[in-house]
Amino acid sequence: MKKAISHFTIKSFDEDEGVIRGIATTPKTDRDGDIVEPKGASFSLPLPLLLNHDPNQPIGHVTEATITDAGIEVVARVAKDVTARISEVWQLIKSGLISGFSIGFRADEWEPISTGYKFTRWNWLELSAVTIPANPDAG
Repeated sequence: MKKAISHFTIKSFDEDEGVIRGIATTPKTDRDGDIVEPKGASFSLPLPLLLNHDPNQPIGHVTEATITDAGIEVVARVAKDVTARISEVWQLIKSGLISGFSIGFRADEWEPISTGYKFTRWNWLELSAVTIPANPDAG
């Protein structure tokens, strides 16, 4: 599984429901030198929302994903009251201490570019909340 990390800005959150909105990825070159073309994504909702790509740390689900020219806009629901750990992660997200999204995907089609790879078709498997984003333009 490949990972692409992007910064997200919480456009809004719903305290009662644990809902956050942001950008999962953009068509810009990331810090790893790769491009993940948003329009090449295939996925089924809901997608797992994980902490740091750890399948043993699910924190919620992506419930909406909209592909645009600028990237993939997402709405995710953090299961903030399920465990004390997820409640802690929710507080870290709200405070901005965890301020990145990273997509976990399986590449279906790609081409080499001068800095790395351009992924033109990919199967989106999960979205993770992370602390250090690779794609600074996905805010």
